[in-house]
Amino acid sequence: MNTLFDSCTPVTDEVLAVVAHMPTTSLPVLMNDAFALRLSDADLMRIAVLLAKKSYDEGGCPIGAVIIDNASRRIVGKGHNTLVQENHPYNHGETAAIRDAGRLDFSLTTLFTSLSPCAICATLLHMRGFARVVVGDVSNASGAEPLLRSKGVVVDILEDPLGVALYARFRVEQPVLELEDWQGLAATHKC
Repeated sequence: MNTLFDSCTPVTDEVLAVVAHMPTTSLPVLMNDAFALRLSDADLMRIAVLLAKKSYDEGGCPIGAVIIDNASRRIVGKGHNTLVQENHPYNHGETAAIRDAGRLDFSLTTLFTSLSPCAICATLLHMRGFARVVVGDVSNASGAEPLLRSKGVVVDILEDPLGVALYARFRVEQPVLELEDWQGLAATHKC
């Protein structure tokens, strides 16, 4: 099968944006195995950040996530926070990516998340058996990394400057929405 992205395709932000916005089930038509193997951890984190930007542009919380198969480095799931867009209190970036990936052996995968996961997402990542989690922003929010490590999950920090700046901007613009995303609607009544 001929694909658009192959071993000769430059890995640019524009190319990564196409990968971010293409439905996961359609990615084999877009990119071949040689291209997938060329995606670095920084490239995969950038895709998660581009998904966070998609959520932000939709009026939501800027958090995105990508799941890859460790052997092939193919993207098997991705998603972004849709608290606002779907009126769903726990469709965080991580949970959206897990839902997109479906029924997999997650011990054979790595999840890239644009922001430190909340305690609920961290617990889900552990319970589903993720081998590794890469976190793209611990400057604006952190705390679940020790929990994940205590459960045997390998946690790497790979801050993406675009993601860090985007979430910092969101915190200033939408502090009540950020609080709701982390602690629920009841927490916003205490402000």
